[in-house]
This record gives sequence, structure tokens and C-alpha cells, in this order.
Amino acid sequence: MTTFHAVVWMDHAEAHVLMFDREHVQAQRIQSRSHHKHQGKSDDASALFADIAKALAGTHEILLTGPGMARNQFRDWCQSHHSPIVQALVDSIPSDHPSDAQLVAMARKYFKRYDNTTADPAQA
Repeated sequence: MTTFHAVVWMDHAEAHVLMFDREHVQAQRIQSRSHHKHQGKSDDASALFADIAKALAGTHEILLTGPGMARNQFRDWCQSHHSPIVQALVDSIPSDHPSDAQLVAMARKYFKRYDNTTADPAQA
């Protein structure tokens, strides 16, 4: 499915990658390869981040969310390892543990506001 928007809820143990358009939602859960609840090894985080980046390939606008610093660490990792993702990142906002449906609703609302504030005045 070709999508324009994605929202990623993540912590150091897993990520929920939800890509969507007006009518469809495609969800993917990516688990850390580490069995430890709190990852201390950067190799474990790099593997998780690489899997997330692969899932996001081709997405035009990405909103990151989650409870801790993993989303910001992912953004920093992408700056060194996956520049197309960095160019697609529109924001990183904190959130608790919403359901996938709540994530998509939050992202739709965010992107509607984001799209309105970044619209080209010549096209309005």
C-alpha cells in the first residue's frame, strides 16, 4: 500500500508503525531483538531502529510519538544512517500508550493541522 502519512509509537522494546491514507490503515508491530526490558546496548537499539526505518521506506511524512527518549534517539540514528527518513520526519511528540486506533486518530488530527500550516499559499 502506498501511503503518504505514518505515525510511529515507540519505546526501546517495540514500535507500532501505522501508515495510512484517507481510507486505509496498515499496522505493523516491530519488536526489539533484545529480551531485556530496558536496552543498554546500542547494537540492540540500532537493530530496532533499522527495522523501523525499513518499515517506513517510501513514506512522505512521519510523526514520531512515545513515552520516552527512544523516538529522539531514533531521529538521531536516522541522521547518521538513513537520511530519507530524517527528511520525512515532521515532529516528535510525547505520548503514553494509546491504542492503534487512538494513534491513527491523533495522527490524522495532527497531519490535518500540519498540512494546513505548511500549505503552499499559491495553491490555496
